[in-house]
Amino acid sequence: MNSLITEVLALKKTIGLKVDARLKEFKDFKYKNTEEWFSELCFCILTANSKARTAIDIQEGLGFKGFSEMPEKKLSEHIKKKKHRFHNNKAKYIVLVRDYIDIKGIILGWIHEEGVLGAREWLAHEVKGIGYKEASHFMRNVGFTDVAILDRHIINLMIENKIIKTKPKNLGKKNYLLLEAKFKELADQANMSMAELDLYMWSMKGGDVLK
Repeated sequence: MNSLITEVLALKKTIGLKVDARLKEFKDFKYKNTEEWFSELCFCILTANSKARTAIDIQEGLGFKGFSEMPEKKLSEHIKKKKHRFHNNKAKYIVLVRDYIDIKGIILGWIHEEGVLGAREWLAHEVKGIGYKEASHFMRNVGFTDVAILDRHIINLMIENKIIKTKPKNLGKKNYLLLEAKFKELADQANMSMAELDLYMWSMKGGDVLK
């Protein structure tokens, strides 16, 4: 068994209940309304190349109403005030994503036709400010557990444990899917979904079990 998986299974004994509670939150998110889904999509836009903790703080402060109605300039100022990176771009992308205010209906439609990976593909290609990592993050947070969120914490752990040699130059579709396949092998070894393994691995670097 890979030494990383051994470490994950040991960690499960101490934070397993916390991880299980977070996974239940994701599962239950499927039943929330489209306003909650839209807010979560904006949160995932905020997390790109930025800290999850401040993105959570911004989301809690703005909610659906702020994300859907606040003028771009004020939105940018609010994000900047929270010392969150790329405030102008993040505000612009959140304003643009208002075209998809019924994101729950859109995503469920794609899942019905093309499955979870088809829905993720649509997000990564059609929504400005969303790449494969952010699209995976969103899909996981609204209840779909078989995608990998390959952020810097996860990639660094994979490098440190010699699962991959180096960080890829970009996380476009080809590289993302290659890394995701390796991550899936780890999840299978641990007898976990990719969403569950992500929470344990992220906590090793981030120090908490965040969404």
